[in-house]
Amino acid sequence: MYSTELDIRTGDQAVVRDLTRDCERALREAGAVDGLLHVWVPHATAGLAVLETGAGSDEDLLAALDELLPRDDRWQHRHGSPGHGRDHVLPAFLPPYATVPVLGGALALGTWQSVCLVDTNIDNPVRTVRLSFLAG
Repeated sequence: MYSTELDIRTGDQAVVRDLTRDCERALREAGAVDGLLHVWVPHATAGLAVLETGAGSDEDLLAALDELLPRDDRWQHRHGSPGHGRDHVLPAFLPPYATVPVLGGALALGTWQSVCLVDTNIDNPVRTVRLSFLAG
């Protein structure tokens, strides 16, 4: 199994960061043909999503998360910046993993799909992402 880690700078505001090119680069480095690419975020306050980016869907996702999980004082988890407890609930809605089929060395994504890191935690500006290719 090929496995590598990336450090992704997410900064101090909520972001949807497209990882698709990073995934494609890892597949080239692995010499991948057919199999599965597993993407894992070892953090309690970040998740992964497969969605369209660049046409407003990423901003829509962040807006929906703000409505569903407001950054206010309702949360029992209270360390960090105000409302940080909501960041710890995020992975229940956007899991910290995604697995994508790989066919002929390419991600078998739909036309408009991208693999994205979703990070609403403004207290942690750098995230680790592990990419693991399992040959089939």
